[in-house]
Amino acid sequence: MLRGFNTAASGMIANQRMQETLSNNIANSDTPGYKADQGTMRAFPELLLQQMGGETIPTSNGGLTLPTQKELGSLNTGVYMQEAVPDFSQGDLRETGNTTDLALLNGNLPDDEGFLFFNVQNADGDVRQTRNGNFTVDGEGFLTTNQGYYVLDNDGGPIQTDGMEFIVQENGTLEIGDQNVQLGLTYSSNAADMVKEGDDLYTSGDEADPVENARDVDGVNFEVRQRHVEGSNVDPSRTMTEMMNTYRTFEMNQRALKAYDQSMQKTVNDVGKLG
Repeated sequence: MLRGFNTAASGMIANQRMQETLSNNIANSDTPGYKADQGTMRAFPELLLQQMGGETIPTSNGGLTLPTQKELGSLNTGVYMQEAVPDFSQGDLRETGNTTDLALLNGNLPDDEGFLFFNVQNADGDVRQTRNGNFTVDGEGFLTTNQGYYVLDNDGGPIQTDGMEFIVQENGTLEIGDQNVQLGLTYSSNAADMVKEGDDLYTSGDEADPVENARDVDGVNFEVRQRHVEGSNVDPSRTMTEMMNTYRTFEMNQRALKAYDQSMQKTVNDVGKLG
């Protein structure tokens, strides 16, 4: 009975975490460049059940009993949400008319799981990646994200625009006055290794397979569109349906947990009366 109690409880916790993931997706459905998280469920390690017994063999001394084992099968003891994996698919483009808004379009990539990112500098001065091209210009004339992080050029330095007026070519080159500055772009051969850090930032989760300069990787094609932003790839209708299904599953585990609780309460009371 306690095993069933724990199994139902683990189902409730797993579905609660899945619901939190889906709610976060809905909340960011209008965030430029946001990539929806997909929760993955996994069963706890299975228990192998065996029947322990004995077999008596006739002997001259009256018989010999030998221990025997019979495999009955496996038993799952619960489920948990293993991880939330971002869905790295291209979002729809939306024209804004703002000079500082940039959208990054993936072209032909050499890897099926490959993906492209803008390079930015976080609050600690470390290089991070983002798909949110809803940029702006700060009071000192530097191109930044909405959180105030510097957008980096191909050499890893902040981009000085000297104001709002500049032109961005499709190859990611900024025409600022009489200067041309290449936008810093990163390529990850396996986007599933990228880890979300918050504020629409990503970092490479595997130091053995670091991200690369997109301009140095053979076969990588891309396009940068000015006055556009890439929208979120969250499908609100599908996400709402998944939220309802998750909630129903949560309720089913809740009813099972309540039934186990009532059974345990009745057992305890009855055992107390017999005593």
